[in-house]
Amino acid sequence: MAVLIDAIDVKKRTLFELDNTPFSCLEAEVNTPTARGGQTLVRLKIRNLLTNAVFERTFKAGEKFKEPDLQLVPASYLYSDGNGYHFLDQETFETLTLAEEVMGSALDFLIEGALVELLKYNGNPVGLELPMYVELTVAHTEPGVRGDSSSGTVTKPATLETGLEIRVPLFIKEGEKVKVSTENRGFAGRA
Repeated sequence: MAVLIDAIDVKKRTLFELDNTPFSCLEAEVNTPTARGGQTLVRLKIRNLLTNAVFERTFKAGEKFKEPDLQLVPASYLYSDGNGYHFLDQETFETLTLAEEVMGSALDFLIEGALVELLKYNGNPVGLELPMYVELTVAHTEPGVRGDSSSGTVTKPATLETGLEIRVPLFIKEGEKVKVSTENRGFAGRA
């Protein structure tokens, strides 16, 4: 029997199934009424894992959701073509393909051979989970100039090998590897 999740127990990053569709919770807010007999409501900002659509819905605290049949499998990024983005499942060694719509901003962090976690729903790939940090090479940045620190922030723009543009400290040069946060899209240190 499937595990049931109460609406009041849904927190950020909880995965659940609603109307036979997997969802991920982005934000959760519980509203408890002050009047007697008032129902506790849970307002959720959720993402449909099949379409990537984001919306808000309100549920009664006692409503129950099924736990979705989701699996995370390790995979490495191979290449992209007109059919989509191709990954190699590290367990079964089969090639899995994701459509461009599903990829979203993940493309800013993917280089050939990058290891990710592919999300499978009922055995079919539907999305991917990036690691917290990725290492990318700086493709272009201007040299840092002494005296540029008048504002207190000592950063400069840098374009990475994937085309992503971030701000890096003045001492970072072209060709260096940097660690980039996939959550806030910012510089996290030297690699």
